[in-house]
Amino acid sequence: MMGKMKLLETGFLTSVQDKGRYGYAKYGVPKSGAMDQRSFQLANLLLGNGENDACLEWIFKGPTLQFDTETVVVLTGAEVDAFLNGVVVKMFTPLLLAKGDVLEINSCKKNVCGYVGIENGFSTKVIMNSRSFFKPITGSSSLQVGDEIEYKKGVNFKSKYASISMPLDKKNIVELDVYKGVEFDQLSKENQLNIFSSSFTISNRMNRMAIQLEEKVFNDASSILSAPVLPGTVQLTPAGDLIVLMRDCQTTGGYPRVLQLAESAINKIAQIRRGGKCRFRLIEW
Repeated sequence: MMGKMKLLETGFLTSVQDKGRYGYAKYGVPKSGAMDQRSFQLANLLLGNGENDACLEWIFKGPTLQFDTETVVVLTGAEVDAFLNGVVVKMFTPLLLAKGDVLEINSCKKNVCGYVGIENGFSTKVIMNSRSFFKPITGSSSLQVGDEIEYKKGVNFKSKYASISMPLDKKNIVELDVYKGVEFDQLSKENQLNIFSSSFTISNRMNRMAIQLEEKVFNDASSILSAPVLPGTVQLTPAGDLIVLMRDCQTTGGYPRVLQLAESAINKIAQIRRGGKCRFRLIEW
């Protein structure tokens, strides 16, 4: 038996995401998946779900959701005020919902991406081994008012679910672990040192495909032919712009690949708002 969740308000760019699509890059299909995989995984862990059970992802402003049968949900990711039938509820704590309950998620107070996990995951159509929304593949990039998403009916609510406190990050500049990219050694020593001694600002040119940084870096690397790229690849354009590729990025690109973010760093930069600062920290393969 299946229950249904209905969107009363969409929030902003609310979509269904899981770990993403693997094995289809040779066909030009992006990996997609949750922008902040750590918060996504945490939602499933707190519910006792499988590691790839689908969650809702929203950006900046959460949706308002109504459930037509009992279930258990949890909120992770960006810090936000949320209400169940008008009563304040905690993040990172599993919530037992009854038939007809309404969950309202306000604009986030900190960070960018928020997640709604549900017991057993959301049951949208699986395409190329993933439920992740990506418009050319799934026909839509986000949910709309009135859309209904199915989930497995039946609750095994545990009185001793795990819960955690809100993670705190008080650093003004987020450190991102990176590896040297394929073309990194083509940069002059001066440019290499500059990249790791400078801080960079998140620009307003950011989406699920890429995040561009405001400060420029002199590009003295040779031009390249189109070559494989993946989430976390940092490209350097001829104009000196650093572009960090994200979950919906293309599978090939023609700009020098100067850095490659570690998985933890992709999760971190996904949660930095416009104007936020980051710094690269070199680690070894």
